[in-house]
Amino acid sequence: MIIGIAGGTGSGKTTVVRKIIESLPEGSVTVVSQDSYYKDSSHLPWEERRAQNFDQPGAFDWPLLFEQLNMLREGKSIEEPVYDYTTCSRLKETRHIEPRSVIILEGIMALVDPSIRAILDMKVFVDADSDERLIRVLHRDVIERGRTVDDLIDRYQRIIKPMHNLHIEPTKAYADIIVPLGGSNSVAIDVLRQYIKRLI
Repeated sequence: MIIGIAGGTGSGKTTVVRKIIESLPEGSVTVVSQDSYYKDSSHLPWEERRAQNFDQPGAFDWPLLFEQLNMLREGKSIEEPVYDYTTCSRLKETRHIEPRSVIILEGIMALVDPSIRAILDMKVFVDADSDERLIRVLHRDVIERGRTVDDLIDRYQRIIKPMHNLHIEPTKAYADIIVPLGGSNSVAIDVLRQYIKRLI
């Protein structure tokens, strides 16, 4: 089965995925990160690369994501792209992924594309307060991605917040399950765990 887990930047998707995996038999879950499928922009000058809007559907390589999800469903391994946030480009190396009983697609726009939605057996939206999401983004991007606080606040106001309202928040309507309070909602996560266990 393929499970799509969507939600805004910093909503707690990764925590939800980790807690689901922890409760399932070892080796039964494969996680595909939508972030790996950002289009390669290594051909652009650095300033143009940095200035790109990564929070809109056109930033992703949807055909490749669709193709590789289908390959996993058919029992075939894939070579997932590796995206480098510090250079805003796709690396030459890839990540080898084997098919498993459960395939989780995690990403801010996992529920945006109709062709991707059509192959998902379960659609989950992880919800969180906008202030909480901003704090998590600041913490993550300053420490892990080498961005400055001023850059992030500017980007949040100009891009992240309006793009969330335009492209991500509306996909909540497609979700079979909504997880409020992100990764701290133990009851909702337990419901997901039990449902997935029954299916596999």
